[in-house]
Amino acid sequence: MYGISVHPVKRRVRRRPAAVLAPVLMLLLACSAASALTESEIKSAQKAVSVLPVGERIAFWAEKFIGVPYDPDPLGEYVTRKTLVADDRVDCMYLTFRALELSLGRTPDESLDIALDKRFRTKGRVEGGVVTNYEDRFQYGEDMIDSGKWGREVTGDLGPLTLVQGTRGRGQVGMLSKETFISLLREGRNPKATLRSGDLIFFIKSPQKRVADEMVGHIGIVTQDKEGLFLVHASGKKKKEGVVRKVSLYDYLNSMPFAGVRVIRYE
Repeated sequence: MYGISVHPVKRRVRRRPAAVLAPVLMLLLACSAASALTESEIKSAQKAVSVLPVGERIAFWAEKFIGVPYDPDPLGEYVTRKTLVADDRVDCMYLTFRALELSLGRTPDESLDIALDKRFRTKGRVEGGVVTNYEDRFQYGEDMIDSGKWGREVTGDLGPLTLVQGTRGRGQVGMLSKETFISLLREGRNPKATLRSGDLIFFIKSPQKRVADEMVGHIGIVTQDKEGLFLVHASGKKKKEGVVRKVSLYDYLNSMPFAGVRVIRYE
Protein backbone atom coordinates (compact mmCIF):
# COMPACT_ATOMS: atom_id res chain seq x y z
CA MET A 1 0.00 0.00 0.00
CA TYR A 2 1.25 3.48 -0.76
CA GLY A 3 2.31 5.79 2.04
CA ILE A 4 -0.64 7.41 3.79
CA SER A 5 -0.78 11.00 4.90
CA VAL A 6 -3.92 12.59 6.26
CA HIS A 7 -4.04 16.26 5.39
CA PRO A 8 -6.62 18.55 3.76
CA VAL A 9 -6.72 18.28 -0.02
CA LYS A 10 -7.42 21.32 -2.16
CA ARG A 11 -8.83 20.43 -5.55
CA ARG A 12 -9.17 22.53 -8.68
CA VAL A 13 -10.81 21.33 -11.86
CA ARG A 14 -9.36 22.84 -15.00
CA ARG A 15 -11.45 22.54 -18.13
CA ARG A 16 -10.21 22.24 -21.70
CA PRO A 17 -11.97 22.14 -25.09
CA ALA A 18 -13.26 18.75 -26.21
CA ALA A 19 -10.79 18.75 -29.11
CA VAL A 20 -7.93 18.73 -26.58
CA LEU A 21 -9.50 16.17 -24.24
CA ALA A 22 -10.19 13.42 -26.77
CA PRO A 23 -6.56 12.74 -27.79
CA VAL A 24 -5.52 12.63 -24.12
CA LEU A 25 -8.14 9.99 -23.33
CA MET A 26 -7.36 7.92 -26.42
CA LEU A 27 -3.65 7.85 -25.66
CA LEU A 28 -4.01 6.90 -22.02
CA LEU A 29 -6.74 4.32 -22.50
CA ALA A 30 -4.65 2.62 -25.14
CA CYS A 31 -2.03 2.02 -22.45
CA SER A 32 -4.42 0.45 -19.95
CA ALA A 33 -3.95 -3.17 -18.90
CA ALA A 34 -6.07 -5.70 -17.07
CA SER A 35 -3.78 -5.75 -14.04
CA ALA A 36 -3.14 -3.75 -10.89
CA LEU A 37 -1.69 -0.34 -11.64
CA THR A 38 1.64 0.65 -10.13
CA GLU A 39 2.06 3.83 -8.12
CA SER A 40 4.15 5.39 -10.88
CA GLU A 41 1.52 4.54 -13.51
CA ILE A 42 -1.20 6.09 -11.38
CA LYS A 43 0.85 9.22 -10.74
CA SER A 44 1.62 9.67 -14.44
CA ALA A 45 -2.02 9.14 -15.47
CA GLN A 46 -3.34 11.51 -12.79
CA LYS A 47 -1.09 14.26 -14.09
CA ALA A 48 -2.11 13.63 -17.70
CA VAL A 49 -5.88 13.63 -17.07
CA SER A 50 -5.87 16.58 -14.68
CA VAL A 51 -7.04 18.74 -17.61
CA LEU A 52 -10.31 16.80 -17.87
CA PRO A 53 -13.63 17.61 -16.15
CA VAL A 54 -14.22 15.44 -13.09
CA GLY A 55 -16.85 13.26 -14.80
CA GLU A 56 -14.45 12.44 -17.62
CA ARG A 57 -11.76 11.58 -15.07
CA ILE A 58 -14.12 9.22 -13.23
CA ALA A 59 -15.00 7.48 -16.50
CA PHE A 60 -11.32 7.30 -17.45
CA TRP A 61 -10.35 5.56 -14.23
CA ALA A 62 -13.31 3.18 -14.45
CA GLU A 63 -12.14 2.12 -17.91
CA LYS A 64 -8.59 1.55 -16.63
CA PHE A 65 -10.02 -1.37 -14.64
CA ILE A 66 -11.64 -3.11 -17.63
CA GLY A 67 -10.58 -6.76 -17.63
CA VAL A 68 -9.52 -6.79 -13.97
CA PRO A 69 -10.90 -9.93 -12.24
CA TYR A 70 -14.00 -9.71 -10.09
CA ASP A 71 -13.57 -9.90 -6.31
CA PRO A 72 -15.88 -12.64 -4.94
CA ASP A 73 -15.12 -11.88 -1.27
CA PRO A 74 -18.52 -11.14 0.36
CA LEU A 75 -16.99 -8.31 2.41
CA GLY A 76 -14.67 -7.12 -0.31
CA GLU A 77 -11.03 -8.14 -0.34
CA TYR A 78 -9.96 -4.62 0.61
CA VAL A 79 -12.04 -4.91 3.80
CA THR A 80 -10.77 -8.39 4.66
CA ARG A 81 -7.19 -7.26 4.12
CA LYS A 82 -7.87 -3.97 5.97
CA THR A 83 -6.27 -1.97 3.20
CA LEU A 84 -7.25 0.95 1.00
CA VAL A 85 -5.74 -0.43 -2.21
CA ALA A 86 -6.67 -3.84 -3.62
CA ASP A 87 -6.64 -3.17 -7.36
CA ASP A 88 -5.92 -6.74 -8.49
CA ARG A 89 -9.54 -7.88 -7.88
CA VAL A 90 -12.52 -5.54 -7.58
CA ASP A 91 -16.25 -5.62 -6.90
CA CYS A 92 -18.74 -2.97 -8.01
CA MET A 93 -18.48 -0.90 -4.82
CA TYR A 94 -14.68 -0.90 -4.76
CA LEU A 95 -14.60 0.02 -8.46
CA THR A 96 -16.83 3.00 -7.68
CA PHE A 97 -14.69 3.99 -4.69
CA ARG A 98 -11.41 3.84 -6.61
CA ALA A 99 -12.63 5.55 -9.79
CA LEU A 100 -13.80 8.60 -7.83
CA GLU A 101 -10.82 8.67 -5.46
CA LEU A 102 -8.30 8.45 -8.29
CA SER A 103 -10.16 11.10 -10.28
CA LEU A 104 -10.12 13.60 -7.40
CA GLY A 105 -6.55 13.02 -6.25
CA ARG A 106 -3.59 14.68 -7.93
CA THR A 107 -1.22 12.02 -6.59
CA PRO A 108 -1.65 8.44 -5.33
CA ASP A 109 -1.29 9.62 -1.72
CA GLU A 110 -3.93 12.33 -2.15
CA SER A 111 -6.31 9.66 -3.45
CA LEU A 112 -5.74 7.66 -0.27
CA ASP A 113 -6.52 10.74 1.81
CA ILE A 114 -9.75 11.08 -0.14
CA ALA A 115 -10.55 7.40 0.40
CA LEU A 116 -10.35 7.89 4.17
CA ASP A 117 -13.12 10.46 3.84
CA LYS A 118 -15.30 9.03 1.08
CA ARG A 119 -15.54 5.36 2.06
CA PHE A 120 -16.66 6.02 5.62
CA ARG A 121 -19.67 7.54 7.34
CA THR A 122 -17.26 9.55 9.49
CA LYS A 123 -13.54 9.17 8.74
CA GLY A 124 -11.28 6.20 8.10
CA ARG A 125 -8.39 5.50 10.46
CA VAL A 126 -5.07 3.84 9.65
CA GLU A 127 -2.79 2.45 12.33
CA GLY A 128 0.29 0.36 11.68
CA GLY A 129 -0.43 0.36 7.96
CA VAL A 130 -3.93 -1.15 8.24
CA VAL A 131 -7.42 0.34 8.30
CA THR A 132 -8.82 -0.10 11.81
CA ASN A 133 -12.46 1.00 11.46
CA TYR A 134 -13.92 -0.58 8.34
CA GLU A 135 -17.04 -1.30 10.39
CA ASP A 136 -17.80 2.41 9.80
CA ARG A 137 -17.60 2.01 5.99
CA PHE A 138 -20.47 2.39 3.57
CA GLN A 139 -21.85 -1.14 3.24
CA TYR A 140 -25.02 -0.22 1.33
CA GLY A 141 -25.22 1.69 -1.93
CA GLU A 142 -28.26 3.63 -0.79
CA ASP A 143 -26.25 4.99 2.15
CA MET A 144 -23.63 6.26 -0.30
CA ILE A 145 -26.34 8.13 -2.21
CA ASP A 146 -27.94 9.65 0.87
CA SER A 147 -24.61 10.71 2.42
CA GLY A 148 -23.96 13.29 -0.31
CA LYS A 149 -20.27 12.33 -0.26
CA TRP A 150 -20.46 10.70 -3.67
CA GLY A 151 -22.25 13.47 -5.52
CA ARG A 152 -25.65 14.99 -6.16
CA GLU A 153 -28.60 12.79 -7.02
CA VAL A 154 -29.88 13.63 -10.51
CA THR A 155 -32.42 10.81 -10.89
CA GLY A 156 -35.36 13.20 -11.00
CA ASP A 157 -33.68 15.30 -13.71
CA LEU A 158 -33.66 12.37 -16.11
CA GLY A 159 -37.33 11.43 -16.14
CA PRO A 160 -40.49 10.75 -14.12
CA LEU A 161 -39.91 8.92 -10.85
CA THR A 162 -41.55 5.75 -9.59
CA LEU A 163 -41.82 5.28 -5.83
CA VAL A 164 -40.46 2.05 -4.35
CA GLN A 165 -40.44 0.88 -0.75
CA GLY A 166 -37.26 1.77 1.10
CA THR A 167 -35.50 -0.19 3.80
CA ARG A 168 -33.75 0.30 7.17
CA GLY A 169 -36.01 3.14 8.24
CA ARG A 170 -36.63 4.64 4.81
CA GLY A 171 -40.14 5.15 3.53
CA GLN A 172 -40.80 5.29 -0.18
CA VAL A 173 -37.88 6.26 -2.41
CA GLY A 174 -37.99 7.66 -5.94
CA MET A 175 -36.27 5.82 -8.79
CA LEU A 176 -36.43 5.61 -12.57
CA SER A 177 -38.20 2.36 -13.29
CA LYS A 178 -36.52 -0.07 -15.66
CA GLU A 179 -39.31 0.39 -18.19
CA THR A 180 -39.17 4.19 -18.03
CA PHE A 181 -35.40 4.34 -18.35
CA ILE A 182 -35.34 1.94 -21.31
CA SER A 183 -38.07 3.93 -22.99
CA LEU A 184 -36.21 7.20 -22.54
CA LEU A 185 -33.01 5.72 -23.94
CA ARG A 186 -34.79 4.10 -26.88
CA GLU A 187 -36.55 7.32 -27.77
CA GLY A 188 -33.34 9.32 -27.45
CA ARG A 189 -34.88 11.65 -24.91
CA ASN A 190 -33.59 12.95 -21.57
CA PRO A 191 -30.92 10.39 -20.55
CA LYS A 192 -29.23 10.52 -23.95
CA ALA A 193 -28.89 14.28 -23.55
CA THR A 194 -28.48 14.47 -19.77
CA LEU A 195 -26.47 11.46 -18.65
CA ARG A 196 -22.77 12.26 -18.55
CA SER A 197 -19.54 10.33 -18.43
CA GLY A 198 -18.73 9.62 -14.80
CA ASP A 199 -22.34 9.42 -13.60
CA LEU A 200 -22.83 6.64 -11.04
CA ILE A 201 -25.82 4.36 -11.59
CA PHE A 202 -27.22 2.49 -8.60
CA PHE A 203 -29.46 -0.42 -9.56
CA ILE A 204 -32.45 -0.83 -7.27
CA LYS A 205 -33.85 -4.20 -6.22
CA SER A 206 -37.58 -4.79 -5.98
CA PRO A 207 -38.62 -5.29 -2.31
CA GLN A 208 -39.38 -9.01 -2.75
CA LYS A 209 -35.84 -9.71 -4.02
CA ARG A 210 -33.94 -8.10 -1.16
CA VAL A 211 -32.08 -10.62 1.00
CA ALA A 212 -29.84 -8.47 3.24
CA ASP A 213 -32.07 -5.46 3.90
CA GLU A 214 -30.55 -3.71 0.88
CA MET A 215 -32.07 -1.51 -1.82
CA VAL A 216 -29.07 -1.28 -4.16
CA GLY A 217 -28.03 -4.52 -5.82
CA HIS A 218 -25.32 -3.24 -8.16
CA ILE A 219 -23.37 -0.09 -9.14
CA GLY A 220 -21.91 0.96 -12.48
CA ILE A 221 -20.24 3.98 -14.05
CA VAL A 222 -21.42 5.70 -17.23
CA THR A 223 -19.04 6.40 -20.09
CA GLN A 224 -20.12 8.19 -23.24
CA ASP A 225 -18.53 8.57 -26.65
CA LYS A 226 -19.64 9.09 -30.24
CA GLU A 227 -20.92 5.50 -30.32
CA GLY A 228 -23.31 6.04 -27.43
CA LEU A 229 -23.72 5.36 -23.72
CA PHE A 230 -21.89 2.54 -21.99
CA LEU A 231 -21.71 1.07 -18.51
CA VAL A 232 -18.45 0.03 -16.85
CA HIS A 233 -19.14 -2.40 -14.03
CA ALA A 234 -17.56 -5.23 -12.06
CA SER A 235 -19.61 -8.28 -12.89
CA GLY A 236 -19.47 -11.65 -11.20
CA LYS A 237 -20.87 -13.87 -8.50
CA LYS A 238 -19.50 -15.68 -5.48
CA LYS A 239 -17.40 -18.68 -6.61
CA LYS A 240 -17.82 -17.64 -10.25
CA GLU A 241 -15.22 -15.90 -12.37
CA GLY A 242 -15.99 -12.44 -13.63
CA VAL A 243 -14.25 -9.26 -14.74
CA VAL A 244 -14.79 -5.54 -15.08
CA ARG A 245 -16.66 -4.99 -18.35
CA LYS A 246 -17.74 -2.13 -20.59
CA VAL A 247 -21.15 -2.85 -22.08
CA SER A 248 -23.91 -1.00 -23.89
CA LEU A 249 -26.05 0.71 -21.27
CA TYR A 250 -29.19 0.07 -23.29
CA ASP A 251 -28.40 -3.65 -23.66
CA TYR A 252 -27.59 -3.99 -19.97
CA LEU A 253 -30.84 -2.34 -18.93
CA ASN A 254 -32.81 -4.71 -21.13
CA SER A 255 -31.30 -7.78 -19.49
CA MET A 256 -30.83 -6.60 -15.91
CA PRO A 257 -32.86 -8.18 -13.05
CA PHE A 258 -33.37 -4.87 -11.23
CA ALA A 259 -36.52 -2.78 -10.80
CA GLY A 260 -34.95 0.57 -11.62
CA VAL A 261 -32.08 2.98 -11.05
CA ARG A 262 -30.94 5.99 -9.09
CA VAL A 263 -28.22 8.22 -10.52
CA ILE A 264 -25.72 10.51 -8.80
CA ARG A 265 -23.18 12.90 -10.26
CA TYR A 266 -20.02 14.35 -8.75
CA GLU A 267 -19.63 18.00 -9.75
